[in-house]
Amino acid sequence: MTTWLGERPADGMRLELAVSATVHRARSPHQSITVVETERFGRALLLDDVIQTTERDEHIYHEMLVHVPMLAHGAARRVLIVGGGDGGALREVLRHPVERATMVEIDAAVVAACRAHMPGLSAGAFDDPRTELHIADAVDHVARTAERYDVMIVDSTDPLPEGPGSVLFTEAFYRDCARLLSDGGILVAQHGMPFVDADTVRRAHARLASAFADATCYLVPVPTYCGGAMALGWGACDAAQRAVPEDVLETRYRAAGITTRYWTPEVHRAAFALPRRFP
Repeated sequence: MTTWLGERPADGMRLELAVSATVHRARSPHQSITVVETERFGRALLLDDVIQTTERDEHIYHEMLVHVPMLAHGAARRVLIVGGGDGGALREVLRHPVERATMVEIDAAVVAACRAHMPGLSAGAFDDPRTELHIADAVDHVARTAERYDVMIVDSTDPLPEGPGSVLFTEAFYRDCARLLSDGGILVAQHGMPFVDADTVRRAHARLASAFADATCYLVPVPTYCGGAMALGWGACDAAQRAVPEDVLETRYRAAGITTRYWTPEVHRAAFALPRRFP
C-alpha cells in the first residue's frame, strides 16, 4: 500500500515522496533514524523525519561533495570526513589513492542502519583498511587532534540555528578546521539550500570566510533536496585551486582511475559560476 511521506523545508513548501514500506525505524540518543522504500527514489534515509539521502540521486551529491575538492587538490593523501554516517562520501574518497580516510560520526546507529539497510551507499568502504572510523563529537576531534589533513569534508545535517548540526557551522569550528589543513588543503561543507533559506546560507558563508583566505561556495542540484540547488561551502588558501583548468582536472581524474556518473571537468568548473545575486 502506498503512503506519502511529507517534509516541509520552509513555510509554504512541501516535498512528498510515495513510500511503499518502512524498512527501519529507531531512535538513538541523538535523533530518530528511519529508512523507507520509495517508489521513485529507492531507499531513503531520514533523520528526525528530514530526508538525508536516497539511493537514486545520492551519487550527485556525494560525487560533487568529494571529487571537487579531491581533484582540485590533486594530491590528497589524508582526508577527514565529518559526519557522513551513510558512507557515501567515504565511498567516493576511497576511490582516490588516499593513504587514510578518517571519519568522525557522532551517531553509531546511523552507520549501523545504513550498512544494514542501504549497503550500496558505502559499498564496503567501512571495511577498507584505509578507513579510520571514530564514533565521536567532531567539534571535540578537530579541537584536540594533532593530525593534519589535505582535504576536509563536512557532510552534516542542515546548518539551521536550532538544528543538531549547528555546532559544525561556527567560526570556532571553522578556525579549528583551517588549523588542521596541510599546505594547499581544502575544506568543503554542506551549507544548505539558498532559495529556501538564504539567511542561513549567508551566515554559514560568513563564518567560513572568517577562517579561510578564499571562501566561496559552489552549487549542486539534488532532486530530493527541496528548493533547487544546494550550496556547498568552499574554504581554501589559494583561489587558484577552484580554477584548475578542465584538462588538468581530466588528467587527474584519469590518473585516479575513478568513474563518475555526474561529475565531469566541465560540471566541476561550472559549479563555481554563481548568479549575480546569491543567495
